Amino acid sequence: MGVSVVVTVLNEAASIGALLESLCHQTSAPDEVVIVDGGSSDGTLKVIENFNSRLPLTVLVHSGCTIAAGRNRAIEASNGEFIAVTDAGARLSPGWLEALARPLTEGHADVSSGFFAADPLSVFELALGATTLPLAGEIEPEEFLPSSRSVAFTRKAWFSVGGYPEELDYCEDLVFDLRLRDAGHKFAWVPDAVAHTRPRSDLRSFFLQYYRYARGDGKADLWRRRHALRYGAYLALLFGLRAPLVWPLLLASGVAYLHRPVARHKLSGLAPAERAQALALVPVIRLVGDVAKMLGYPAGVWWRLRR
Repeated sequence: MGVSVVVTVLNEAASIGALLESLCHQTSAPDEVVIVDGGSSDGTLKVIENFNSRLPLTVLVHSGCTIAAGRNRAIEASNGEFIAVTDAGARLSPGWLEALARPLTEGHADVSSGFFAADPLSVFELALGATTLPLAGEIEPEEFLPSSRSVAFTRKAWFSVGGYPEELDYCEDLVFDLRLRDAGHKFAWVPDAVAHTRPRSDLRSFFLQYYRYARGDGKADLWRRRHALRYGAYLALLFGLRAPLVWPLLLASGVAYLHRPVARHKLSGLAPAERAQALALVPVIRLVGDVAKMLGYPAGVWWRLRR
């Protein structure tokens, strides 16, 4: 009946300490923490060793394994009936595990959908978080697919869908969610189970992140309509710029597209100068993210078609 926390790491010496420290301060302690290292060369394992006396740790090394394979190996090596998953780079709220495990241990659900929030260290990171991550109040629980930064499920549910799809390098958690949903497993929305994660620190790393996400969508054949709408919107923009009569419509559409991240900024308590800087970054981040997705998606589709 225990609760196992599983984590995969690869060269996370700078961030794994914050995650393990937050696990040490949970209001409900994990029965075990199983970590799979994908072959780190930066001292990650040394940092983890510092927590051996504070957490019930099991550390396995599977060099070269994907995130999905690492999670599956960690779950296979764990003993708990209930599995909680998070990522290196996260900092967990003190009540994270207690809130996430409750629907499972009380028998109300097979999957607990936790939440994740930005943990920025700069104005750029704050702007990126506000532009790309929803607030808890924006979530529609019936439609929400949890990130494996903050999710828990029963071992039986994991086993019933064959675990995480190891053929995928990105979007493996969304495919796993969809298979759980298709198999009829009941999801519980747990907004109090918050994993705080730092956004990318610059546009280049953000572009690469979203390129890989979209490539993963193409590989897994996810969100065809969503990607088609994006291509259509930018084609309409290119043609619309040649017709001054439709410029007011384009302007209104742009304002609507940027409204939600701007509204999130109003809630963030920024100083006026920082708010101006962050708001100026919103359209840049939107454009860079969209270009990354429009380049990444066909690369993923091409990979899938070749297979």
